[in-house]
Amino acid sequence: MGQHSRALAAVSGRTMIKYVLFDFDGTLVDSKDAFLTVFNQLAAQEGFLPLKHEELPYLRTLTIPQRARHLNFPLYKLPFFTLRLYKLYKQQLHQLALFPGIREMLQTLAARGVEPVIVSSNSEANIRAFLEQHGIQEIKEVLTSSRIFGKDTMINRFLKAKNLTSPQVLYVGDELRDVLACRKSGIKIIWVSWGYDALEVVQPAAPDYLAHSPGEILKVIPVI
Repeated sequence: MGQHSRALAAVSGRTMIKYVLFDFDGTLVDSKDAFLTVFNQLAAQEGFLPLKHEELPYLRTLTIPQRARHLNFPLYKLPFFTLRLYKLYKQQLHQLALFPGIREMLQTLAARGVEPVIVSSNSEANIRAFLEQHGIQEIKEVLTSSRIFGKDTMINRFLKAKNLTSPQVLYVGDELRDVLACRKSGIKIIWVSWGYDALEVVQPAAPDYLAHSPGEILKVIPVI
């Protein structure tokens, strides 16, 4: 069965999905303009090449190390840079918007008894401020870490804290690092096509399912 076909197939109903873990930026929320603004503020201060909006489609085809080289950005500075970026990000919350269909998808999950949770390298303060501003009540738990490549640790802690088995949890994300984190944690992932990484970047890591709309996410998750 091809990847696109698998995106439309249901996960086996013999194991109930209790939680769906969502990446925030690029998966639930269109934050490209906010990141562009904040990155260019820091680039002007640090001497990195600025980002141009017309470059974004090309950058989607690159991995994070390749993007760093393209922008003359020293990768070793990424942890410190990320902390500064998310502090400035709060000032750009007005630029964020839910992707079309996300609100309805979250409501449907909640109606099915499946709890959505956010797992993100963004700050909890930024995420909760956005959720409050937009009246999103379906998401109660927000798990965050400043480590760009540390999502598997958050996932493992969540599984242990909730006493969950891997088949009870599904992850939804848009980047290669999401797929790799899920591989380390042993949970399945739905990769969404509208985010930061293009299919050609994530395809070698073989995400379990592909979704090209929020409605296709619901088709992967069985009705309880």
